[in-house]
Parts: sequence; structure tokens; C-alpha cells
Amino acid sequence: MFSSSFKWVLLVCLSIAISSATVHPIFVSVIEIEHNAKDNILEISCKLFTNDFENALRVHSNSKIDLLQPKYKPEMETLVNKYLQNHLKIWVEEKPVFIKYVGYEIVEEGIVSYFQVDHIATVKTITVQDNILYEMSPEQISLVHIIVGGNRKSTKMNNPDDKVTMQF
Repeated sequence: MFSSSFKWVLLVCLSIAISSATVHPIFVSVIEIEHNAKDNILEISCKLFTNDFENALRVHSNSKIDLLQPKYKPEMETLVNKYLQNHLKIWVEEKPVFIKYVGYEIVEEGIVSYFQVDHIATVKTITVQDNILYEMSPEQISLVHIIVGGNRKSTKMNNPDDKVTMQF
């Protein structure tokens, strides 16, 4: 489910970040949603830069935030789920769906969080509302990739735009 676009975006952003010391000029999240027709589920991944995500979690909680330390992972799982559930909403056929949190992992300089939506036999229309990290940076952008029946559609949303509908 990992796309080469995320690795490419990370590589570009890391190169820029390294050349500009501690501040990187690109603020991006990548949401990928793929319909698994065999299992009747939507598989969702949310990819974020670790430092940006940790900063957002600090703003929204009074907890010590360290997504990289295994000893804090149980606490972090709760905070990651709560934050992302508040900032990512999905509708299938114009009906809101329950996004079930699966977990997160560290991938290079990023955090990839996984979700799924059960009991989705077909997808003709999907709407995504994504304002992840929008409160942290006015330059935040969100790349959204949706794959249904092997057909991939993508879009870019610039803060404050946070909602897109795609038809398949």
C-alpha cells in the first residue's frame, strides 16, 4: 500500500530540510485510501513527518510526546488515534463511515498511521475531509490518493481547503 510518491516527497523534503538546518519549508501529509474489494474494506494510511506530528500532539495534549520511543508507544497510540480521528473524516456514498484505528509505525523520517473501514463492498463516491496539521502551519498541504478497482485518483489540498469528493 506504500506509494512511491510518499518516498519521493520524503526524499525531496528531507533534502530541503537538511540544507536549511532545523526548519523545513514543506509541510505535507499524504493520505492513501485503497478499496480492498476481496475483504470489503477500505485500507487507509496517513503519512506525516515525525517532528510536525509530535508538535501537533504536544499542542493538543499535556503529555510527553515521543513517537519514536517504544516504551511510550501505548500512550502514543491513544494520542495518535484521537488526533487523527478528529482531523480525518470519510464518507462513502455520502454516508459517514467509522474509521477503525489499526496502529502506527516509523518509516524513515515519518510516521505512518493505519486505519480501516469495514463492510465496504463497493465504492462509487468517496469524500475525504482532511485538515491534519492545518492548525500548525498555514502552508500545510495534503496529498490524497484514492484507489478503487485499480483506478487511482489523486489531488492536492492547500490549507484551508480540506474536503474532496471523488467518483469511480
